[in-house]
Amino acid sequence: MSAHTPHDQAGFPAHGWGRAIVTALAGLIAMGVTAALGLWAAGAADLPEGAFPRVVAATVVTAVGGTVELVGDAGGLAETDAGLTVTPLSVALVGALVVGAGFLWPLRHRAVAGVAELAGWAARIAVVWLLGLLGLSFAARQTFKVSLGDGTLSDLGDLFDVGPEVGFRTDVALTVAVGLLWLAGVLVLALLVARGAPLPARLLRFQEPVRPSAHAMTVLLLVCVALGAVVALVVAATRGQAAETLAVILLGLPNLVWLAFTVGLGATWDGRVEGPFGLPMPHVLDEVLRGKDTARLDLGALAAYDGRVWWLVVVDAVLLLGAGFLMAAHSPPDMPAWRHALHMAVALVLTVLMICLAGRVSAHYGLSVLGLGDLGGNLSGRLFLRPRLWSALGLAALWGLVTGFLGGLLASLVRRRAAPPPLR
Repeated sequence: MSAHTPHDQAGFPAHGWGRAIVTALAGLIAMGVTAALGLWAAGAADLPEGAFPRVVAATVVTAVGGTVELVGDAGGLAETDAGLTVTPLSVALVGALVVGAGFLWPLRHRAVAGVAELAGWAARIAVVWLLGLLGLSFAARQTFKVSLGDGTLSDLGDLFDVGPEVGFRTDVALTVAVGLLWLAGVLVLALLVARGAPLPARLLRFQEPVRPSAHAMTVLLLVCVALGAVVALVVAATRGQAAETLAVILLGLPNLVWLAFTVGLGATWDGRVEGPFGLPMPHVLDEVLRGKDTARLDLGALAAYDGRVWWLVVVDAVLLLGAGFLMAAHSPPDMPAWRHALHMAVALVLTVLMICLAGRVSAHYGLSVLGLGDLGGNLSGRLFLRPRLWSALGLAALWGLVTGFLGGLLASLVRRRAAPPPLR
């Protein structure tokens, strides 16, 4: 009996160019819709000069790791300075899920796939993805005029005919390069995470040590996002501000919940907010970060404003124990608990590293006319958030060892109780 489906026998492969176009475009469209709804909820639809579609394009570009440069032109008598580094992880997560599902769909019901087959299928998606990134990169550019407000700066602007402008544009080459790397990472992770996805015969020996831990970490991150969404919806229903909450969910929910996850592990972030930045984050974070000096963001600092923050430790412990059990349950039954601990530690360290790298935030802007303002005052602002990386990774390793070991013991206990009694 032939293993080929009638679709394959007719000469139409399940992963040809048509499906590649659908997969890549579905990912980009899903990201664009998510970004558009989030920006609309945040009030960006009212931007002047029809800039909303271009801002949406720029948001999708940053979600795949692309670079959007802030530019300014205030004439010869003025100076502008601006910069922005942030990843809207909600948009990135939606795109990764859609593209990953589209990549795996034609490979379902397969036990093994050749390297050439997988590479060819990924290359087709990459070509379409490349064209989409180019279109978004050229579309993501816009310039706005900036009001100098009232007072001395406004008078000088009128006197010397200074009309400052700020805007953004995309570094096309860097965006395309990083965007392709982002796609490659998504496709590789899709193969590692999906327990039923086929692997090349040469890589089957890596299936047992890698796939259970990758699957467990993915479930852990998605559960964190789901819990965060539930909390956000409850807050919106009880305290109002539905539009702001929707904007946070659609643009930066993983940024917040994964940050909270690392803080629950004991990690420390350094940050500061100054100027009229409107932050899409809980009030307690804004209170801690908005000060004269660099703020230390950890359990102690947050608990000084809200003691309920200590529940993050309990939630993290439960989630990690569940992830450790899930990893052990999908591993070979004869694997000792100490190996589960090592696998969990490595997987959690890599997961926290990803969160620390993707969760960094940096933004600043300023305007000076004839040296007045010194790129400061009401026309300036600064925001940054960065982790203390090595301590975060060390804590992740410790948590991974403990919860991986306990998860392995729990899985062994469940297997023994579920096993049928021996025959007499």
